[in-house]
Amino acid sequence: MPYTNLSIKIPQKHFTLEGVSPGERIAVAMSGGVDSSVAAALMVEAGYNVVGITLQLYDHGAMINKKGACCAGQDIYDARTVADKMGFPHYVLDYESVFREKVIDDFVDSYLQGETPIPCVRCNQQVKFKDLLQTARDLDAKALVTGHYVQRFEKERAELHRALDHSRDQSYFLFTTTQAQLDYLRFPLGGLPKHETREHAARFGLTVAEKPDSQDICFVPNGSYANLVSKLRPGALDAGDIIHINGTVLGRHEGIINYTIGQRKGLGVSAPEPLYVIRLNPIKHQVWVGPKEALAVNTIHLKEMNWLRGLEHFRDGLRCMVKVRSTHSPVHATVTVTGPTCAKVTFENAEYGVASGQACVFYENDQVLGGGWITSEHLQQPEEQS
Repeated sequence: MPYTNLSIKIPQKHFTLEGVSPGERIAVAMSGGVDSSVAAALMVEAGYNVVGITLQLYDHGAMINKKGACCAGQDIYDARTVADKMGFPHYVLDYESVFREKVIDDFVDSYLQGETPIPCVRCNQQVKFKDLLQTARDLDAKALVTGHYVQRFEKERAELHRALDHSRDQSYFLFTTTQAQLDYLRFPLGGLPKHETREHAARFGLTVAEKPDSQDICFVPNGSYANLVSKLRPGALDAGDIIHINGTVLGRHEGIINYTIGQRKGLGVSAPEPLYVIRLNPIKHQVWVGPKEALAVNTIHLKEMNWLRGLEHFRDGLRCMVKVRSTHSPVHATVTVTGPTCAKVTFENAEYGVASGQACVFYENDQVLGGGWITSEHLQQPEEQS
């Protein structure tokens, strides 16, 4: 094989999958990017019987020229090119209708409710780790491999851990992964820094070696959330008042979907002090603003919990680390179960800019203990403060 004369020498056993022997069939989820492409190539090199699967999630004809997204037409072509070069079969599955219902519609409706959604998590939860995983089983694959930067360790049961390179860690976006799914999934890139992944792509001679990483939400052309939401939900750009939490009307806006909790710039009003978006009222089309200290919250409530550590460990409150945004560093908090799918999180120090619709993910050291979706229950009504 042309890629056996390598400048990089890494023991093959490093990429052997726990519980799956070389020679057995595995499926690799391929987005067309460098990460999933390298994951597939490493599996071929390790001796697995690889089958590549790519999901067509939207009209790739309309998106083929869009850069910085995944699952567009060019990406499907790139995935197929990698499969051809590495010599394994590749299938493209049409999931446009499922993706529209489970991800795009949910994204749009969340914005209309004044939330800040994370469609990539919903895509993993409702499509990739659900239907794609079932397709892999139907193909008699022993595991589904992805290019995510997370680590999986077999102990008493499979555990999900942060990537070795925390700057690349994607565990926040995988918090909805159930124990049954985690038992079947494998993440060979979790122990690699990104530059090493690209070095592998180069040594395999993959055309995607220098391909930029995905940056945008794949189905949002040019990053314009407002245009997409207004197109799918006419009336989403209804105007309303921008109100200070002291009750003063400061101005008008052209749709609450243009604002997120904690936003400071682009508010469209002037004031002697810096102002932040404190709350959105989708029913009255109001944007409430105030000083930074008004963003502080000590307790939040979560719904749709996924418990990767037994729920019983949280009944009396478990002190751990939590993340309330993908870009935030974990902070100390106590998580207490309030119901089979609900929890309360009490921060050791007040957090700022916590938005409903985002996720709160729990960690002990690097292990993911679970997580849930942040509700609006922690937001005090600004009208009551005036």
